[in-house]
Amino acid sequence: MEEIQLTILFLFVLFLLLGSGVWVGLALMGVAYVGMELFTTRPPGDAMLTTIWSASSSWTLTALPLFIWMGEILYRTRLSEDMFRGLSPWMARLPGGLVHTNIVGCTIFAAVSGSSAATLTTVGKMAIPELRKREYPEHMVIGTLAGAATLGLMIPPSLTLIVYGVTINESITKLFIAGILPGLFLASMFMGYVAIYSKLASDFTPQQEPHMSFAEKVQNSRFLIPVLLLIALVIGSMYLGFATATEAAAFGVLGSLVLAAGQGSLTWHTFTESLMGATRTSAMIALILAGAAFLSLTMGFTGLPRGLADLIGSLELSRFELLMVLLVFYIILGCFLDGISSVVLTMAVVEPMIRQAGIDLIWFGIFIVVVVEMAQITPPIGFNLFVLQGMTHHEMNFIAKAAIPMFLIMVVMVFVLILFPDLATWLPENMRQGPVG
Repeated sequence: MEEIQLTILFLFVLFLLLGSGVWVGLALMGVAYVGMELFTTRPPGDAMLTTIWSASSSWTLTALPLFIWMGEILYRTRLSEDMFRGLSPWMARLPGGLVHTNIVGCTIFAAVSGSSAATLTTVGKMAIPELRKREYPEHMVIGTLAGAATLGLMIPPSLTLIVYGVTINESITKLFIAGILPGLFLASMFMGYVAIYSKLASDFTPQQEPHMSFAEKVQNSRFLIPVLLLIALVIGSMYLGFATATEAAAFGVLGSLVLAAGQGSLTWHTFTESLMGATRTSAMIALILAGAAFLSLTMGFTGLPRGLADLIGSLELSRFELLMVLLVFYIILGCFLDGISSVVLTMAVVEPMIRQAGIDLIWFGIFIVVVVEMAQITPPIGFNLFVLQGMTHHEMNFIAKAAIPMFLIMVVMVFVLILFPDLATWLPENMRQGPVG
């Protein structure tokens, strides 16, 4: 019972600080400081300084600001316009028509961004007006965009997977490679839903696109080729073992600068804006990671993670039952915290449980990303819902209702991962071994 009382105390202090408007990273440090002061004899200030420095100086973390910068550079190019122009001729004849550009466009941009919000904004600012003009059902436009944008969390480079890998000291490259097949499979499930809905629903009556010859389609697709080459460079260099995640991120930044320059979008203003945007986001994530590292140290001193792991172990839950408990837990937590905060806040407690249960850490990284993706479209503070509300000016209820089918598809995806774990583990187990770091 002591573990439960400690947990309640830590949660009370955490939500008190969060509710008062304190930044998430500082709130985590505050909880850790209180725990260190009350339950240990070690000076909390000394422990905090040492832990924060160790957490912030990790070499693995260098991939994080580089991938964020790559996404920021491309966000300020004409990528969204070129993407819609290149994809629409190929999507128009599929069941569901141009709604598929939301899903495929998000999948492509996710592979060069790593951020759900950046993916949503980049694809949405071009796709929403075009699809509205062609009279596609509004709830389908909004719902597919909300769901597909979450692929930015799974398809490499994924910021959430970087944070997860750093937190549990697992290979970032292997986690990235593990996210490829599940990400593509989830995108295909979204597209399957659109195709089925378009055949069954009476309100799906968009304007038909003019016929284009194969040569015209290929000509329009030339706008996509540079982006696809950049994706191949980043992911291919990691998969073939030529580069670590950090080195691939550096290639990605150079490639995105070349791409932006080739489009004529690279000016001194866009360069500095992308650099400052990447700096702000990286600093925010680094502060959360530093706070989580200090909290993990405090929890280690109190014995809370091991105690809770033993408590859950005493319940003799099967592997499946444990995963279902964690599924519900992260969905609830995701209603109140963003994905990265959810991961770093809970790993100190959850990691001993999954190790004790014999669950593969690479596979669990993909599992947790799918569940965190759900949180992006879960009221009351699903981040993608707020971004969409700002873009479309719809009521939150309408946006949340439109995203429900995507949420349910992600639930199905969790069970697919449980039934077919090789979907996440086969590629990293068979990838070429390259440099470490």
